[in-house]
Amino acid sequence: MFGGARSNNHTIPALAVLTAAAGLLVFGPVSGQADAAAACAGRPVKTVGFGTGELRLYKGNGYACAVTEARSPGPRRQMSVTIQARGGAPAGDSGAYTQRAGPVTVHIGNRCVRATGAISGSSAETGWVC
Repeated sequence: MFGGARSNNHTIPALAVLTAAAGLLVFGPVSGQADAAAACAGRPVKTVGFGTGELRLYKGNGYACAVTEARSPGPRRQMSVTIQARGGAPAGDSGAYTQRAGPVTVHIGNRCVRATGAISGSSAETGWVC
């Protein structure tokens, strides 16, 4: 009827599906439970326990991810997690949390990575993991 350009009504839904799929590839699936495995994509490569919690390091697809997890959830307290690829700048998360600091993800390619975590003055570090 009209002689102008046609609108393709399938473009927007297709774009939404592609965006969601890309999000799953980068960030992993979303879970109803907030556990560290859902917080970080990749496979666990190192866990370091300390007095008030655990520091967990994950690697996969050229990325590394770290979280500091409290042994038991409770009132807000100071928590932090930092991750660094060898030769790169550190990335981190800190604040007053009830259960977890992070996740924090960095691109590592084929480089080694290290992480540190702390909860209320108690801390741990992974050392360099290659």
